[in-house]
Amino acid sequence: MDLFEYQANKVLGNTQPLAERMRPRNLAEFVGQQQIVGNDGLIRNAIERDRIFSMILWGPPGCGKTTLATIIANETRSHFIQISAVLSGIKEIREVIEDARRQQTLHQRKTILFVDEIHRFNKSQQDAFLHHVESGLITLIGATTENPSFEVIPALLSRCRVVVIEPLSPAHIREILARTMNDRERGLGSMGVSLAIDASEHLSNIADGDVRCALNALEIAASLVTSRDGEELRIQLPDVEKALQRKALRYDKNGEEHYNIISAFHKSLRGSDPDAAVYWLKRMLTAGEDPMYVARRMVRFASEDVGNADPYALQVALGAAEAFRFLGHPEGDLALLQAAVYLATAPKSNRLYMAEKEVDRAIGKTGALAVPFHIRNAPTRLMKDLGYGQGYRYAHDAENAYIPQRYLPKELEGARFYTPSDRGYERTIQQRLDKWRDMRGPDDNGK
Repeated sequence: MDLFEYQANKVLGNTQPLAERMRPRNLAEFVGQQQIVGNDGLIRNAIERDRIFSMILWGPPGCGKTTLATIIANETRSHFIQISAVLSGIKEIREVIEDARRQQTLHQRKTILFVDEIHRFNKSQQDAFLHHVESGLITLIGATTENPSFEVIPALLSRCRVVVIEPLSPAHIREILARTMNDRERGLGSMGVSLAIDASEHLSNIADGDVRCALNALEIAASLVTSRDGEELRIQLPDVEKALQRKALRYDKNGEEHYNIISAFHKSLRGSDPDAAVYWLKRMLTAGEDPMYVARRMVRFASEDVGNADPYALQVALGAAEAFRFLGHPEGDLALLQAAVYLATAPKSNRLYMAEKEVDRAIGKTGALAVPFHIRNAPTRLMKDLGYGQGYRYAHDAENAYIPQRYLPKELEGARFYTPSDRGYERTIQQRLDKWRDMRGPDDNGK
């Protein structure tokens, strides 16, 4: 680097956004993603051995995809080229390939090509990489916020390793905020500004795993504080709220308010009130609750409180969880709301939940009862000679695929664990059970 480049970088550093200035320069500064950059992590091993492989970094905005690619460039001996799929086309790809050939011929250096937002390249543009990735001329690192299974062509995907980058946790973002406040060279340490605890917590929660969002808001809040005359240079919660243009909702993700609101949400679903359900759901999401936690609670609710009154409710809840995983925040929020309204308006039955409790009670009382001989598996001659499987009747041989026979241990014969309600699809289930029990006749207990 000559004097002119040094001066240009120095000027640029003073005008860069805070999020760009605080970008980690090496793995020691990198926060989070320990599953891939920690000890024995996939990326750490590849960097330390200088054996970088073609990969697709898949994760939400602000989780470290571009930073990780830059660190790979800084800590390997490869020629590094970075392009954006938004601004580049076939012409730029050809120029990259020619540059890679020159590096290979003249300097015996391999080329790492980082393509930001690779999902924005169309099929023909992605095809242009195939031969050169396969031949080893370039090592491709693509970054995407979209599911590579849908956005990257199969031929290219088969030549790359998909590396999942997780959203940063609030604890990780708080760590980065604290580091930024203390960094006198690149951060806010030289400004004499401090950050209130509640302001830091709100920033880390509302960022939804996006550290760039948190640092941008912190920079705006710091400028608001330093513009005041004669006041303490301390970033308070109202300053962060003004920077974010969002009011902090009272919500402790690990405390009483967390349990109060999830309880209100669950009871609103159970009480068939879709308006209250979507209200409490949005309260949680707006306050920074993990959306997948809410999705998991709805999946549980679908079995516990709806059950077989509407068997499709479970698929709706699972579909909402998968849709959010695919879309992320905020686009995926609507799928969660859709599931909440469906569950709130579905017919309700807790009979599966009660059946589970009855079965647990029976098992606790009777212990491990023997399996009746006629429904035991008999894969060997010895087992057949001992009577395993003897007397079993194959249901599909009968009309309507039903043959009356005993399936519970003799000690539990006639026990009823699952009793359907008369709501929704369970009414149909009850009708079937009644018909089969009439065909079976009374058992030893007269049931």
